Amino acid sequence: MRDFSSQLSGVKTVAIAGHVRPDGDCTGSCLATYNYLKNCYPEIDVTLYLEPIPNIFKFLAGSGEIVHDCEEEKTYDLFIAQDCGDAERLGKAAKYFYTAKKTICVDHHISNGSFADENYIFPDASSTSELVFGLIGEENISKEIAECIYVGIVHDTGVFQYFCTSAKTMEIAGRLMEKGIDYSGIVDETFYQKTFEQNQILGRALLNSRRYLHDTVIVSVITAEEMERYHVLPKHLDGIVNQLRVTKGAELAVFLYQTEEGVFKISARSNGRVNAAKLAMKFGGGGHVRAAGFSMRGEPEEIIQKILKETEKD
Repeated sequence: MRDFSSQLSGVKTVAIAGHVRPDGDCTGSCLATYNYLKNCYPEIDVTLYLEPIPNIFKFLAGSGEIVHDCEEEKTYDLFIAQDCGDAERLGKAAKYFYTAKKTICVDHHISNGSFADENYIFPDASSTSELVFGLIGEENISKEIAECIYVGIVHDTGVFQYFCTSAKTMEIAGRLMEKGIDYSGIVDETFYQKTFEQNQILGRALLNSRRYLHDTVIVSVITAEEMERYHVLPKHLDGIVNQLRVTKGAELAVFLYQTEEGVFKISARSNGRVNAAKLAMKFGGGGHVRAAGFSMRGEPEEIIQKILKETEKD
């Protein structure tokens, strides 16, 4: 697949979707593609399905047109899955993927099994948004689309500090800046600024943290009770695992938060030695070599010991 335009011949209806609990890259890449199709192919009926996005991304063009429910029975000519390692991660929108006449997957997760008819998967890319930049074509990128792509790249590279950042990433970011976007404001308002409650829960997570395996693994747990006490939701926990990761001497950071009774979502961040994607895949998850996630049932200490046991095998 060279670009999106090469896949649109005869297409009248398109559905776009990303992974559950959309983050910056998922939101940015999907909205970039949505706006591209709306701008360049007005004759195509396009729908973007995502779970509710964080408020910090609602300034992006098209965010108010996102469809959250998937109750309508409809068969699409083309389904575009983005920033998603497998069909089940599409959540309720997966039903449209399975019935679509043709499917495309655009992704950068190393754990992606090429589950669509056409797969544009590059694990070395910084983000799905970086891939979308190439698929859309620079000549088709408006200021509004540039904002979407820039948000995605900023959030999946940790403002260009993560290992996935390449010279190509920086070059693309520069081209997006030339579109007239408020690049410094986007970074400050969507990445660095936190609410008082978010700072409090970060402090709680740091106080809860413990080190294992000769201080090479740092782990923290936030329970549902603590989330309620500090008036935060799962989307407000972004950034905690990355703060754990920068602890001096830590080779792996693991953050657990409770999603329901006896169930925890786990985020893993590696500083190099541990393959986070390999670790996550052992527990039914996936991701990248240095950043991955999965869910597990059980008590926190029981879950932690299982993770540590697998980590020692690497």
